[in-house]
Amino acid sequence: MERNITAWFSIGSTYTFLTAMRIKTLLQTHQIEIKIIPISVKRIMGELGNAPFTPDKPFKINYMWRDIERRAVRYGVTPPKNPVPFPVKDSDFANCVGIVMNDMGRYLEYFEETYKLWFIHGIEAGSDANIKHCMEKLGYDFHQIVKVAKSSETKDKFELNTNRAMEQGIFGVPSFTVGNNLFWGDDRIEDAIDFFEES
Repeated sequence: MERNITAWFSIGSTYTFLTAMRIKTLLQTHQIEIKIIPISVKRIMGELGNAPFTPDKPFKINYMWRDIERRAVRYGVTPPKNPVPFPVKDSDFANCVGIVMNDMGRYLEYFEETYKLWFIHGIEAGSDANIKHCMEKLGYDFHQIVKVAKSSETKDKFELNTNRAMEQGIFGVPSFTVGNNLFWGDDRIEDAIDFFEES
């Protein structure tokens, strides 16, 4: 049986930081491979009229950062160093770079590094500085990756991925699907793995 779970990721999501910091270890522990589909959760939430963490909701935003900090400590992950730049100005670009990295089989390395730079070092995901650091660490030429990420082919793939996500009923990230079964949220990764292993 092919060991595969589909992961729907969108860089720019705050709670996805927790996933980025621990997904590789979980996959190694369970000896599971996942299929990764980078999407635009910003577009999905816009179409659904759902913007949960906006400047006009300060109490909810404050709760979000404290909740992420608590969960990071629980997982043994370095907590975010506030203030974290938010919201991300160019999440689409960060995710298009993710598509390029995914095609090269290096998505999870980029995923982890871009979130570390953003949450721990305050270098916003999707910024030139963040992408330059990531590409240097992964051994790629920044300008070449940017060229491919900004190509019409990559943008078309990004749009197609997002359309597929909406067809699958994805409304937030991180999300994981096993067949037609959806598991939404960082705290549902283990549930998705358990369901997959038991099915």
